[in-house]
Amino acid sequence: MTVFWFRHSLSSLLSLGLLTGIVAPLPQLAPQRAIAQNQDEQTNIRVYDQASPAVVAIVAGNSSGSGSIITPDGLVLTNAHVVQQASGRTVTVRLPNGDEYTADILGFDPNGQDLAALQLRNARNLPTIDIASPDSVRVGQRAFAIGSPFGLETTFTVGIISRIDPDEGTIQTDAAINPGNSGGPLLNSNAEMVGVNTAIFSVGRESGNIGIGFAIPISDVQPFLTAIRQGQGSETARTGSRLPGSQTPRSVELNGPPIRSTLGPDSNVLPGDNSYFNAYSFEGRAGQTVSLDLTSNDFDAYLILLDSNGNSVAQDDDGGPGTDARIVTQLPESDTYILLANSFRGGESGDYELTLRSQGGQPSSSGQGRVLLNETGVLRTGDPSLPEDGSLFHQYEFSGQAGQSITIRLESSEFDTYLLLFDNDGNLIGQNDDIRPGNTDSELTVRLPETRDYIVVVNSYDDTGRGRYRLTVEEN
Repeated sequence: MTVFWFRHSLSSLLSLGLLTGIVAPLPQLAPQRAIAQNQDEQTNIRVYDQASPAVVAIVAGNSSGSGSIITPDGLVLTNAHVVQQASGRTVTVRLPNGDEYTADILGFDPNGQDLAALQLRNARNLPTIDIASPDSVRVGQRAFAIGSPFGLETTFTVGIISRIDPDEGTIQTDAAINPGNSGGPLLNSNAEMVGVNTAIFSVGRESGNIGIGFAIPISDVQPFLTAIRQGQGSETARTGSRLPGSQTPRSVELNGPPIRSTLGPDSNVLPGDNSYFNAYSFEGRAGQTVSLDLTSNDFDAYLILLDSNGNSVAQDDDGGPGTDARIVTQLPESDTYILLANSFRGGESGDYELTLRSQGGQPSSSGQGRVLLNETGVLRTGDPSLPEDGSLFHQYEFSGQAGQSITIRLESSEFDTYLLLFDNDGNLIGQNDDIRPGNTDSELTVRLPETRDYIVVVNSYDDTGRGRYRLTVEEN
């Protein structure tokens, strides 16, 4: 295997969303613009300096996320999905200064919001985050997110509030939110919390964050904190989906009768391309193989499969006959999955039939073990690119176990592939260009060093690479 580490030395940063391209030299700024820029920078610095000491990193078994210290004696606000799998109802909380505490889970939101409260043991005189007035949040105001994306603690990103859902009040922002930001604060220019970051919208035509994140509004947070202070928190998490739009996913069963419905103005709309979608939910088991088919004579079908936290599990455009969509994949964990029946282009509408089948716990078609990832996608102009050579890339995440042997395979008949594997701290685990001379597909077989999340980067060998690909990650 030929190693091209110097060419890809920045890839770990790029794969974590820290760099997105080469920044051209700035033109000479007029005095007014320079003053405005300096004021913006000073606001950024002030918000970070004031709020970041009270933003914590949370480790709950194999799950991790962020949280905010609300009281000097260590009441911490976070997402329910960050801590709901913790064993013994305790988690580890780490402050930015390096201090670590054991925290007890006080309870979850009885109204089903993705919220949880923790109490640090033996804590006092801690920094805290102020809470904004619920009626102070406006579309267009600046928004700041602090958290631990991919384990990178107290990361700071800046954007605006893009939308406030008129029904649920959910805050939409373009401040970069990634896995690990969950439970951290969304702040205004006064360093006050306006929401709790809870999810990213990552179900576009290719994987990855498309600049749309969601936060639970402070109007929902305050009643939860009141319930916690009164000892009325729920013992179990009952979180629901916060997909954009007002449609609640329809609960269906695997191996049930075909679902016949219609995409149109009464459906939800993906903000990325204004395409219609209807949402369904079903219960799945870890290792269970499912076959999901969307057929239509009226539109080009597209299927998107998400876990209960809104993370992409699989997507497909033309995996079925013609323009029908088909996903065949093994489910990574026991969960409530969300399936989006979608059209490939914005504005397409019409009737469709959706079938969901379980094939049991069958092995993968290659004869290897359980499938951890099975993704298809397209590298195309406008995708993220490496600054070293302009080559395009996508990224995917999966959970692995210490000592687990896996094979990662990247196949394309349209471009010369390049494959990289990182842990979620950005450390390079392995990379490959060609399986063998004359074969431009890429393959890695590695034994994972730790139990944690890992990131696979799908890349082209040079800046000419464009086209379709298939990525699989399987146990050996």
